Amino acid sequence: MAQIFDLILRNGSAITSSGTVTIDIGIAHGRIAAIGSLGGASAAESFDATGLAVLPGLIDTQVHFREPGLEHKEDLASGTAAAAQGGVVAIFEMPNTKPSTTTADAINDKLARAKGRAWVDHAFFIGAAADNVEHLAEWERLPGCAGVKIFMGSSTGSLLVADDETLATVLAQGSRRVAVHC
Repeated sequence: MAQIFDLILRNGSAITSSGTVTIDIGIAHGRIAAIGSLGGASAAESFDATGLAVLPGLIDTQVHFREPGLEHKEDLASGTAAAAQGGVVAIFEMPNTKPSTTTADAINDKLARAKGRAWVDHAFFIGAAADNVEHLAEWERLPGCAGVKIFMGSSTGSLLVADDETLATVLAQGSRRVAVHC
């Protein structure tokens, strides 16, 4: 039975574990569903990618869009628009804003600010601080939270985990990703 896709990118150059190859890529329901020779497959739409490099969208796991508080430098709308122009399809934004993103309310505020303005998928790191350690295990699981960011060398506001005891407590709290600025 012939495969049916929403879109087939035909004859594009892609880098695989076998090196650079000319292949077809079948997309169904917004996801890559097949890679290879799809000559017998059909799709609602087809794009001839002959002579073009076909690359996956990138995820930038450390961006600083400075919203809230420093929007004169960059904000979520302009930062995510620039990301999309560069082939980035998702971002994880850092918590060193004004005020710092160290609470559930701050994560929810950033999500509200991004709604309808962000050009790419997005999530926000919650910053570890001496005054929020007991909540990190819960807050890292909030929808839209990318994980916990630990600043150990220097940072702004209360975003500095300055001693080994606090660091050990922060690391014992979570079960998802932790990013560390040493």
